Amino acid sequence: MKQVLLGCIADDFTGATDLANNLVRAGMRVLQTIGVPATPVEADVDAVVVSLKSRTIAPAEAIAQSLEACKWLRAQGAQQIYFKYCSTFDSTPQGNIGPVIDALMDELKTDFTIATPAFPDMGRTVFKGHLFVGEVLLNESGMQNHPLTPMKDPNLLRVLSPQTKHRVGLIDHAIVAQGQEAVRTRIAELRQQGVGVAIVDAISNADLYRLAPALSDMPLVTAGSGVAIGLPANFSIQPNPHSAALPPAAGSKAILSGSCSRATNAQVADFVAKGGASFEIDPMALVDGDESVASVVQQALTWARPKLGHQPVLIYSTAAPEALQAVQSRLGVEQAGARVEATLAKIAQGLVEAGVGQLIVAGGETSGAVVQALKMTQLQIGAQIDPGVPWCAGRTYPADRLIHVTLKSGNFGGVEFFTQAFERIQAT
Repeated sequence: MKQVLLGCIADDFTGATDLANNLVRAGMRVLQTIGVPATPVEADVDAVVVSLKSRTIAPAEAIAQSLEACKWLRAQGAQQIYFKYCSTFDSTPQGNIGPVIDALMDELKTDFTIATPAFPDMGRTVFKGHLFVGEVLLNESGMQNHPLTPMKDPNLLRVLSPQTKHRVGLIDHAIVAQGQEAVRTRIAELRQQGVGVAIVDAISNADLYRLAPALSDMPLVTAGSGVAIGLPANFSIQPNPHSAALPPAAGSKAILSGSCSRATNAQVADFVAKGGASFEIDPMALVDGDESVASVVQQALTWARPKLGHQPVLIYSTAAPEALQAVQSRLGVEQAGARVEATLAKIAQGLVEAGVGQLIVAGGETSGAVVQALKMTQLQIGAQIDPGVPWCAGRTYPADRLIHVTLKSGNFGGVEFFTQAFERIQAT
């Protein structure tokens, strides 16, 4: 059995590839699994990222899944556990970030860990415990309108404190800027004060590199994916050109978008404005249950099949906040999201059967639904397209076909992402 150095638990599928991408860029060979595997790791890798769909499920279920992943990773020899959540720290007053942190701390018998969603490459920075997205505070970034986890407070200490049984403290930028020893000294002070979880400021990659050595002996690290850029060096691993190698890409090209974020809305608009072939799904057409889902799936696939192989096709349910609210008022928040996810997942199955071998999926919940529908159990992580978004390769079942897929968080990627992604996979 291969021994894993770093064991990671991600609370959604796009976040998992985001984290894996940063580890690969720093030189680690990384395997991403879809859910907790039933068998040991066979590939020769340095890190395994177990991707869960636990961000918005009931806290008790999120805890159970995360603990199962933790136990499996430790059985593979993982020397450190990394719990990864979104760089916008999105959650509810009940969790699931805090409850999962508490459970993992208990499992690993540790009384202290850090928490920071900082990811400067994507404009996510933390200063004085407040989370910024670009130049604005989190609650002004559009995340205040998130359909499942609206974020209306940028103060991470206030956000996390109600979710955890541990006292929450701060390692501010003045400390981080001084480097490893200053961070270690601050950690010791906080532990003496009874603090169990410390929010950490970081406004640049330099801050994350300064922070990383101070985490080398910590059983549990909790963060967005940004902290990952500095962790491989703790295991004496340096960047190398071989960690991101993937098999050659082949097959038709397609994009499925279920995200309603500002970034994805702009990406869809750019693709359409440039004459890209696109099919819009009206979420209101899905309100009549399974029959309406089957009808929309058939319409989308009938439209797409003649175009495959000639150009990338985009099928999307992306909508403005007002349109989304109308659907949610009719179906309820959870049911509206589940209906769209089920539709796009069935469309993905049909597209792959029709010869799609290069697939972009936009949106965390949508990505989870798609990879599960395609029965993909493992993903090999390749080169980065945009910060936080790599190409991956994995097999689909029962067709047993190798396809290339990128799972894009709704908030990630530049305006031209949908076109540039296919250009970059051909260049690798």
